[in-house]
Amino acid sequence: MKRFATALIILLLAAGLAYAKDYMVMKKAGNYMVHVKLDKNPPVTGENKMEASIQDAAGAYVTDARVVVEYGMPAMPGMPAMHYKTKAELKNKQYLATLNFSMAGAWYITIKITRAGKTQSVKLNVDVS
Repeated sequence: MKRFATALIILLLAAGLAYAKDYMVMKKAGNYMVHVKLDKNPPVTGENKMEASIQDAAGAYVTDARVVVEYGMPAMPGMPAMHYKTKAELKNKQYLATLNFSMAGAWYITIKITRAGKTQSVKLNVDVS
């Protein structure tokens, strides 16, 4: 009976991890509100899909911006800093990008929004497992 209860608990924990919600955060970048969603929570080593929707001060979706995502990990003893850059593509009012984290640890993500000659950025930190 004790083994059955232990197995049941492990099964429920595994099921909970399998159905974990996406990583979501909302941040302000100048006059924009940026909603960011990663398809894995917590983000994992390897490919992670990112969606970012951008709204202006009036609440309208911004679909005419150039969006670039820079992400990386600061230098650590015995390891140089890592820095990657990818362009986000617009699809259905959302900017989509794939982030490929090369190792576990603390990473930063900077989303740069260029519109009408002005660039605004939003920064966030994630712990990759």
